[in-house]
Amino acid sequence: MTANSVFDVDIHALDGTPADLARYAGRPVLIVNVASKCGLTPQYAGLERLQRRYAERGLTVLGVPCNQFAGQEPGSAEEIAEFCSATYGVTFPLTEKIDVNGDARHPLYTLLTGFADAEGHSGDIRWNFEKFLIGRDGTVVARFAPGTDPESAELTAAVEAELG
Repeated sequence: MTANSVFDVDIHALDGTPADLARYAGRPVLIVNVASKCGLTPQYAGLERLQRRYAERGLTVLGVPCNQFAGQEPGSAEEIAEFCSATYGVTFPLTEKIDVNGDARHPLYTLLTGFADAEGHSGDIRWNFEKFLIGRDGTVVARFAPGTDPESAELTAAVEAELG
């Protein structure tokens, strides 16, 4: 791990316990800021399929709830967990609800937003469901726009490349 590794960042799980990102060291992680009341919320289904498809090979999808975009994640931790499980059968881990932009931006997103996507966008998160593929060493290897389908050829190719 390096000083720029997301595996070194402190964040809590949705249930309030430490998320311990270091446990993912040596494995790729797809970090996605998520919301329950967004037009892109159906991406939860694709994220769950991605998790199930690649989990045995080492991939973990990590959902990061955020309420900064039109108040589309207003629920409590319990409500978020229930919605994700009951509506989309989500089994991948979720963190605490955080800010991804602005003065209260969580350190995880301070690290992530320095990386540009294929179109050259870096900096602030544009909307819910922006995706970051983290390599085995904890650094960002790819960034995908919110509208990128989790099962798109572009994203799955990047995941496959990281899985080796």
